[in-house]
Amino acid sequence: MDQNMTLEKRIAAELYSYQGKMSVFVDDLQGHTVEMGADEEFETASTIKAYILAVLYLQASRGKASLTEEIEYRPEHFVDGSGMLRALGVGAKLKVKDTATMMIICSDNIATNMVIDYLGLETINACIKELGFAHTVLHNPLHFDRYEKLGTTTPRDYASLFAQVAKGTLVSAEASAEMLAIFRQQHYNTMLTHDFPQFYLDCEETGEPERIWVASKSGSMNACRNDGGIIHTPYGEYVIVLMNKDFHDIIEYDGHPAMVYGARVSRMIFDQILACEGKLYRN
Repeated sequence: MDQNMTLEKRIAAELYSYQGKMSVFVDDLQGHTVEMGADEEFETASTIKAYILAVLYLQASRGKASLTEEIEYRPEHFVDGSGMLRALGVGAKLKVKDTATMMIICSDNIATNMVIDYLGLETINACIKELGFAHTVLHNPLHFDRYEKLGTTTPRDYASLFAQVAKGTLVSAEASAEMLAIFRQQHYNTMLTHDFPQFYLDCEETGEPERIWVASKSGSMNACRNDGGIIHTPYGEYVIVLMNKDFHDIIEYDGHPAMVYGARVSRMIFDQILACEGKLYRN
């Protein structure tokens, strides 16, 4: 029996009633993958911020950017949406790494524009390609009143980014470790974790060992609902990416069908990994 196909068929059956399109890429980091629409192009929404973080560390490794340099929040960086920097006001100054951290952990849109301005749009896209993400592009800064699109990517590209972080090969082992620490602080991972056993996700509250943790970056716009990252289990890590489009309800809320079905698929993968002790299927 081809157990990998069996898992794909189970996922397809789960998504049969979903009124939208979900693509799935899972990598158990041991040579096994699940690929369903892995090369389909999607609007990135805020998942592009993970690529921008990788470019920042690449440029810092070359001495072409500094994580400790201060950059200023200027009027042209303002944009509505997620984040906290607009509460500080124009003129606020932050270190580049702190700005990038805000870009990831609370998906701060103003911080993102500050980092894009600091690195340069053309440099970001050139470095994204250099890092091997051939089907990913940042089209423009975040200004929803001017641009309809933010970025384009594929589940395969996004999974590759997190797989390299997990293996310590994205830019360097040190850079990967720093990026992993930032991704672990990301606030918005409902699609990946909603159906997980919450007891083991909140070790600070329960006092239990940290058996499960997530390092991820989600993204949501009218056009899409995306999530992806690294899931740590007692048997090691795996990478999962879920990208959604062509659904009817554009309003953002935790009970959105993309979130509900995404959480179900994520739990199916999680259970499979645990049942096979860290792999997608047994050899």
